[in-house]
Amino acid sequence: MTGRLYGLGLGPGDPELLTLKAYRILTHSPVIAYPQPDNGPSFARQIAAPYLRPDQLEVPIIVPMRVERFPAQDVYDEAAERLSRHLDAGADVAVLCEGDPFFYGSFMYLFERLALRYPTEVVPGVSSMMAAAAAYGRPLAARNDVLTILPGPLDNDVLKARIEASQAVAIIKLGRHFSRIRTLIAEMGLAPCTGYVERVSLDAERISPLADIAENSAPYFSMLLIYKGAEGWAISSAARLER
Repeated sequence: MTGRLYGLGLGPGDPELLTLKAYRILTHSPVIAYPQPDNGPSFARQIAAPYLRPDQLEVPIIVPMRVERFPAQDVYDEAAERLSRHLDAGADVAVLCEGDPFFYGSFMYLFERLALRYPTEVVPGVSSMMAAAAAYGRPLAARNDVLTILPGPLDNDVLKARIEASQAVAIIKLGRHFSRIRTLIAEMGLAPCTGYVERVSLDAERISPLADIAENSAPYFSMLLIYKGAEGWAISSAARLER
């Protein structure tokens, strides 16, 4: 019998936001794998660190962090081969994923390589988008509002069209695109109803109306929440933050 592969959603950063199921599997799996950039520690491991045991085997999956595209297929091919050896030996393998495994998560690339060969279970996690809305104090959407999630690297024309077609928008992956996107939002007259959330649920969490942010760049773990639907949430949430 082979081991079982798990994709564990760990949430946005606060270790207390793990689900009970993720905690149970995390603490019982003999092999723990996680993505790790080649220029620093693994954020996923940092989230799980309070619950890891010394006797668990850790398998870091080194992912180059570059602006240009890197051979990601080779990275995940090699990682799948390494994990398959543990699974073939009968050991369960838990792959740690910040946020949710299937919401822009790297686990999906291991899933497509291994799920047909081994019993696999995906454990959903609290996404940063849900955590950001909770921290900002404004619901994401209601009734028949259309909620759209947009990656920041999209071109301005695409962003503008998608924003115009929606009542609620979350823009993620801001980073070096932040200044350009902030200018676009201001030109669309939406700055007053846009919230900025950075490093949600962590000690360095920052929450503010977009108009109060002066920087020209933003960290990777940040997002904008726009609401322009029929509810009066935009004004009420901004007033609450000012108190």
